[in-house]
Amino acid sequence: MLTLTFFAILALALAFFVVGRSRAVAVVRGDVRLLHSRPNFHGTLAMLVSAICGIAVLVVVGSLWAAWLERDLMAAILNADQNLSAIEAELVLSDARALASGGIASTTDPLREGIAAQVASKDAWLKWGTITLSVLFAIAGGIWALRSIAPDWRARNRSETIIRRILMLTAAIAVLTTVGIVLSLIFETINFFNNIDWQIHKFLFGTTWSPLSGVQAGKLDPDKVGAVPLFAGTLMITVIAMLVAVPIGLLSAVYLSDFASPRVRAWAKPMLELLAGIPTVVYGFFAAITLAPFIRNSGEAIGLTIASESALAAGIVMGIMIIPFISSLSDDVINAVPQSLRDGSYGLGATKAETIRQVVLPAALPGIVSAILLGVSRAVGETMIVVMAAGQGANLTANPLEAVTTVTVQIVMLITGDTEASTAAGPAFTLGFTLFCVTLLMNIAAQRVVRKYRELYD
Repeated sequence: MLTLTFFAILALALAFFVVGRSRAVAVVRGDVRLLHSRPNFHGTLAMLVSAICGIAVLVVVGSLWAAWLERDLMAAILNADQNLSAIEAELVLSDARALASGGIASTTDPLREGIAAQVASKDAWLKWGTITLSVLFAIAGGIWALRSIAPDWRARNRSETIIRRILMLTAAIAVLTTVGIVLSLIFETINFFNNIDWQIHKFLFGTTWSPLSGVQAGKLDPDKVGAVPLFAGTLMITVIAMLVAVPIGLLSAVYLSDFASPRVRAWAKPMLELLAGIPTVVYGFFAAITLAPFIRNSGEAIGLTIASESALAAGIVMGIMIIPFISSLSDDVINAVPQSLRDGSYGLGATKAETIRQVVLPAALPGIVSAILLGVSRAVGETMIVVMAAGQGANLTANPLEAVTTVTVQIVMLITGDTEASTAAGPAFTLGFTLFCVTLLMNIAAQRVVRKYRELYD
């Protein structure tokens, strides 16, 4: 319903655009030279004012009203049964919402049925009240803009100012989102270290990872939060993946950019990029059902003991998944190298291979580094392939033929488990903050490489 209201507000805004443009022409009796701004700007201003008023009311009133409704229903639940804890009251409210929407609740009793009736009634008031107010404000904003139209009305200046501020707001939202993510990671990491009495060395250098097995009175056992097995597993799988993806992807890019005929390139490049569109769960099935048994059977044939889930299988499949990222980006960067550099190398007597090795690749190195960094980030953040092909148990080993796990897999296991969220959030967010720091350092190093070679070849 609220989505339909949003589109209705957009339709109203478009209607005000048409009416505003027509009214601007009518005000000067068709002589648009008398207008300060062209008719389209008058219509644009009416459209922007109508849309902003309607959408702002839809978001603000809907959010505030929903928050008030939540508090009111929770208060009604606690007043009806004062013995309920906050978590139990939230469960009652969840069941009541399920009953009100025709779903299935965990249990049914008179309290839940009564609250469900209130939810149905007040939700209807919430929806229709929000819809009515937002549409009325959209109409009021559009009418105000229409009544303001005059020959000297500076519609162009005002509409450009509104658009500029909308762009500033979107940029601020992007920045504030990043800041919010970082702050949430930092605060939860601080809480986690408070729970282990700030024994940071046991987290960074400990070798036993079982954070939820030693929870006592909200405190974590510092001897069971050693993340080294997770870091080692992440590093091993990432290295294997990059050993597969970087050579194949880079050499594919070189072939497609400098050796392949236009006909071959026309079908080879789209086919290669098609790998990027395959869901990761499909890669996971391929690794678990096809590649992992093949590796295990091949190892047994030569006398090696290989686990049914291994870092090697996950790393190889992850590398295949990353190939199109590195290949496509590297191909674009290599094609962007000026042809004059190639011609100069040929003029000095260099062969095609020498030109690519000594001229083209060094000139394209900043872009290639960026492509490889993107591939590393993709490998570090992958979860599904590791869960299905490498295992979920923390295992500190240097043998790629054994089962290992990664940081992202453990984050998912902690957040989606049955343990209380406040207890599991600490280790999960701390692992996320560690990954964030590692990625930041990698970006800084990559930027230094890019800056160095841009100074040489730009």
